[in-house]
Amino acid sequence: MDPKTVWKEGRLIREAIRRALLDEWDPIGIGEYAEAQSEYDTYVPVIYRILISRGSRSELFDYLWSIETEHMELVGDRQATEKFVERLRDIIEQAGR
Repeated sequence: MDPKTVWKEGRLIREAIRRALLDEWDPIGIGEYAEAQSEYDTYVPVIYRILISRGSRSELFDYLWSIETEHMELVGDRQATEKFVERLRDIIEQAGR
Protein backbone atom coordinates (compact mmCIF):
# COMPACT_ATOMS: atom_id res chain seq x y z
CA MET A 1 0.00 0.00 0.00
CA ASP A 2 1.41 3.38 -0.93
CA PRO A 3 2.13 5.96 1.82
CA LYS A 4 -0.62 8.34 0.67
CA THR A 5 -3.23 5.59 0.99
CA VAL A 6 -1.95 4.62 4.44
CA TRP A 7 -2.03 8.26 5.55
CA LYS A 8 -5.55 8.75 4.20
CA GLU A 9 -6.82 5.56 5.86
CA GLY A 10 -5.20 6.56 9.14
CA ARG A 11 -6.83 9.99 8.95
CA LEU A 12 -10.23 8.44 8.23
CA ILE A 13 -9.86 5.99 11.12
CA ARG A 14 -8.86 8.78 13.52
CA GLU A 15 -11.87 10.84 12.39
CA ALA A 16 -14.17 7.83 12.92
CA ILE A 17 -12.75 7.42 16.43
CA ARG A 18 -13.26 11.13 17.11
CA ARG A 19 -16.89 10.99 15.94
CA ALA A 20 -17.55 7.86 17.99
CA LEU A 21 -16.14 9.53 21.11
CA LEU A 22 -18.45 12.51 20.64
CA ASP A 23 -21.55 10.72 19.36
CA GLU A 24 -21.49 7.44 21.28
CA TRP A 25 -19.15 7.56 24.28
CA ASP A 26 -19.45 11.21 25.45
CA PRO A 27 -19.41 10.67 29.24
CA ILE A 28 -19.68 14.41 29.98
CA GLY A 29 -22.45 15.11 27.48
CA ILE A 30 -20.80 17.71 25.26
CA GLY A 31 -21.20 16.09 21.85
CA GLU A 32 -24.01 18.37 20.77
CA TYR A 33 -22.16 21.60 21.49
CA ALA A 34 -20.21 22.98 18.53
CA GLU A 35 -17.75 24.82 20.76
CA ALA A 36 -16.81 21.56 22.51
CA GLN A 37 -16.16 19.38 19.45
CA SER A 38 -12.46 19.11 20.24
CA GLU A 39 -12.94 18.06 23.88
CA TYR A 40 -11.91 14.42 23.36
CA ASP A 41 -9.31 14.98 20.62
CA THR A 42 -6.36 14.30 22.93
CA TYR A 43 -7.61 10.72 23.43
CA VAL A 44 -7.77 9.88 19.72
CA PRO A 45 -4.03 9.21 19.11
CA VAL A 46 -3.78 6.76 22.02
CA ILE A 47 -6.96 4.93 21.01
CA TYR A 48 -5.75 4.83 17.40
CA ARG A 49 -2.39 3.39 18.47
CA ILE A 50 -4.05 0.71 20.61
CA LEU A 51 -6.38 -0.25 17.79
CA ILE A 52 -3.88 -0.41 14.95
CA SER A 53 -1.39 -2.32 17.07
CA ARG A 54 -4.12 -4.85 17.85
CA GLY A 55 -4.00 -4.02 21.54
CA SER A 56 -6.21 -6.08 23.79
CA ARG A 57 -9.77 -5.27 24.75
CA SER A 58 -8.61 -4.85 28.31
CA GLU A 59 -5.90 -2.33 27.29
CA LEU A 60 -8.49 -0.22 25.47
CA PHE A 61 -11.03 -0.61 28.27
CA ASP A 62 -8.47 0.33 30.93
CA TYR A 63 -7.55 3.46 29.00
CA LEU A 64 -11.16 4.62 28.59
CA TRP A 65 -12.05 3.62 32.15
CA SER A 66 -9.16 5.64 33.57
CA ILE A 67 -10.29 8.67 31.57
CA GLU A 68 -13.84 8.35 32.87
CA THR A 69 -13.16 7.47 36.48
CA GLU A 70 -9.81 9.10 37.22
CA HIS A 71 -9.33 12.00 34.84
CA MET A 72 -12.99 13.05 34.61
CA GLU A 73 -13.74 11.77 38.13
CA LEU A 74 -17.03 10.19 37.03
CA VAL A 75 -18.62 7.07 38.50
CA GLY A 76 -18.40 5.35 35.13
CA ASP A 77 -20.62 2.72 33.55
CA ARG A 78 -18.53 -0.42 33.14
CA GLN A 79 -21.03 -2.14 30.85
CA ALA A 80 -21.37 0.90 28.56
CA THR A 81 -17.59 1.29 28.39
CA GLU A 82 -17.14 -2.39 27.52
CA LYS A 83 -19.74 -2.02 24.77
CA PHE A 84 -17.98 1.08 23.45
CA VAL A 85 -14.67 -0.81 23.33
CA GLU A 86 -16.34 -3.23 20.90
CA ARG A 87 -17.62 -0.29 18.85
CA LEU A 88 -14.09 1.09 18.56
CA ARG A 89 -12.76 -2.32 17.53
CA ASP A 90 -15.45 -2.40 14.83
CA ILE A 91 -13.98 0.78 13.34
CA ILE A 92 -10.71 -1.02 12.67
CA GLU A 93 -12.49 -4.11 11.35
CA GLN A 94 -14.51 -1.97 8.94
CA ALA A 95 -11.30 -0.34 7.76
CA GLY A 96 -9.90 -3.78 7.00
CA ARG A 97 -7.01 -3.47 9.45
